[in-house]
Amino acid sequence: MTIKEIATLLDAKVVCGKERLDEEHENAFASDLMSDVLTLGDHNPIILTGLCNLQTIRTCEMGNLDIIILVRKKKATEEMIEMAEEEGMVLMECNYSMFKACGILYQAGIQAIY
Repeated sequence: MTIKEIATLLDAKVVCGKERLDEEHENAFASDLMSDVLTLGDHNPIILTGLCNLQTIRTCEMGNLDIIILVRKKKATEEMIEMAEEEGMVLMECNYSMFKACGILYQAGIQAIY
């Protein structure tokens, strides 16, 4: 599924990384615990989180994860957007709960990591 399709399904706003909308992705992981995000290894899933701060961007950078969806009506700060742009990440804002966003993506064919 393309990033554009994911954004459409979640009625999400793409705040950076619009040049990557045609990329295909098939896995996602949801967590507010960045320590869990660091355990994902080489899977490179889409990350759904309600943790909205610079640590989210830094953690994803360290884990080589580059597609982040902020859920629960969280809005990225300018600093977050700047850092994500510097790292070439896709950053989206979604008004849905994490549960609803994950359900929509799963029903559309996005797979879990485990």
